[in-house]
Amino acid sequence: MTAGIPSSPVDTSKPHPARVYDWLLGGKDNYPVDQEVAEKLPAEARANAARNRAFMHRASAWLARQGVDQFLDIGTGIPTAPNLHQIVQAVTPRARVVYADNDPIVLRHAEALLVSSPEGATDYIHADVRQPEEILERAAGLLDFTRPVALSLIALMHFLPDDQDPYGITRGLVGALPSGSHLVLSHGTADQHPELRQETESAYRKGAIALRMRTRAEVEPFFEGLELVGPGLVTAPEWYQEEPAPVYERSGFYVGVARVP
Repeated sequence: MTAGIPSSPVDTSKPHPARVYDWLLGGKDNYPVDQEVAEKLPAEARANAARNRAFMHRASAWLARQGVDQFLDIGTGIPTAPNLHQIVQAVTPRARVVYADNDPIVLRHAEALLVSSPEGATDYIHADVRQPEEILERAAGLLDFTRPVALSLIALMHFLPDDQDPYGITRGLVGALPSGSHLVLSHGTADQHPELRQETESAYRKGAIALRMRTRAEVEPFFEGLELVGPGLVTAPEWYQEEPAPVYERSGFYVGVARVP
């Protein structure tokens, strides 16, 4: 299933977080302005991005094994195989996945994102997380919000400063989900490497990208009212289920998966 995908201009004069992240993951869908930001980041940023991506893979596969067959991924980013729908449809071919992002480059790749398994379906919404009502309304064209949905907010909310109400946006999205749904969230932090905070924030600031890394205590409220599944709110390499434990390394991300009661 696909939706009509409008054209949208790409502003190559300004960096975009999705394209900076693409560079960190070794992708090629970025521009010199994005590379300029990425190259100013600490050397550890690439490894942190890879650890965060690996968490997304583990968490999504685990949810699919628990029987979750509907996913809403906001802040999708530029496709880096395997994508979320490939992970979950390998477990549950009937799974339905809706992607949402505000970067026109992601929009251009939407047709690739929409290659679903024959039994399942994928769709793409060109929208901003700060427009949660629009995302939910359009996602309802594919997802059944009377049944559990996994909401994925990966490496996204640290780009929303406090005055943009990231906690309220998250609560609003989660509040639209029925009991048995899950929130999958990862969030940038400098708790484990405070010496890199200034360099990281400076790189994004020079690219005019808002960045609000948060402490563990500041990430906890994103899960308010939800039931964190084991191992709880931890760093990216510490979150795993049946798989062998990943190699422990210090991490620039807190992550968690929580159930909607």
